[in-house]
Amino acid sequence: MSAFQAFITTPVWLCRSMRRLLIVASACLVPALAPMAQTTDGAAASNYPTKPIRVIVPSPPGGPPDLLMRILAPKLSVSLGQTVIVENRLGAGGLVGTAYVAKLPADGYTWLFTTASHTNIPPFNENVTYDPVKDFTHVTLAAQNFGQVLVVPADSPAKTFKDLIALAKKEPGKLSYGHAGLGTASHIPAEVMKTMTDTEILSVPYKGVAESINDLIAGRIDIFFVGTQIAQQHVQGGRLRALAVTGAKRWKGMPDTPTLQELGLKDFNVVNWFGLWLPIDAPAAIVGRLQAEIVKAVAQPDVIAQFDTLGLEGVGMPSTEFALFVAKEAAAAQQIARNVAPAVVKVTTTPTTLDSGAKK
Repeated sequence: MSAFQAFITTPVWLCRSMRRLLIVASACLVPALAPMAQTTDGAAASNYPTKPIRVIVPSPPGGPPDLLMRILAPKLSVSLGQTVIVENRLGAGGLVGTAYVAKLPADGYTWLFTTASHTNIPPFNENVTYDPVKDFTHVTLAAQNFGQVLVVPADSPAKTFKDLIALAKKEPGKLSYGHAGLGTASHIPAEVMKTMTDTEILSVPYKGVAESINDLIAGRIDIFFVGTQIAQQHVQGGRLRALAVTGAKRWKGMPDTPTLQELGLKDFNVVNWFGLWLPIDAPAAIVGRLQAEIVKAVAQPDVIAQFDTLGLEGVGMPSTEFALFVAKEAAAAQQIARNVAPAVVKVTTTPTTLDSGAKK
């Protein structure tokens, strides 16, 4: 007689008694096992890491987060005693790689390293499968730039930021700004500027920064917010004019370009930042270890020098402070999305993979 046959021929009263016994036994066993599980987790964290680590960068090779992590990875490999491997997982403006990490075990062996797009893009996309605040363990703010540079064509009648706003107010809706996607670093500062100056400026979407810059130089659009390195290249080449930077302080690479705060937009501070996350519920010991190692890495002289050439500065924010920072940034992005929703169509994307050759 099989075990299944024996079970179905057992008297009902005996089955019920056996079930009650199993329930009682299980209830007694769970509390006994809990300390063992905690001890096992603690031991794993104390021995961490024991194998190579993957860092998922959800954007193309050669982009700012990729370059930054490839500067830090060799330093972290040495300090952690295990190889730190950078892996680019592209698709849907960073959503594919980020969603991938969100579903993984929180064992500290797969990290997410990305930009402010972590909080800025989800509010503009209907297909996001994760919450950027609730579904991740926030490790640290590794670095940030000095903001985006507000540039106009070299022959623009706007010689200064004051001129630009005067033109926008004189003929509402005539000026246009380009952006490389809703929620991107070229979109958010433009919308904040419009709100703070009470101006009506047309939004023109592009597939990427290169296309936007080409049309700006050709005079097909009037305004663009671009990273410091790209701005510097075109300003020095005489193709564009820089009117302001969006950060709280000037960048020494363009010392004559004032901040928008200096030009009257109080508290205007929109910068692109770079953070490290783990899947939710990562052990506190691992989080603390990684945060401390990032702090040490960004303080090394050769890292500082390389960051400087990219217009970046290291941060290394404490994990609890970073969690609050991310929540605040997410709330601000959601408010911007609500403000512009009547004028834009929400982005609808089909998640793709690296093999499909999708670009950010």
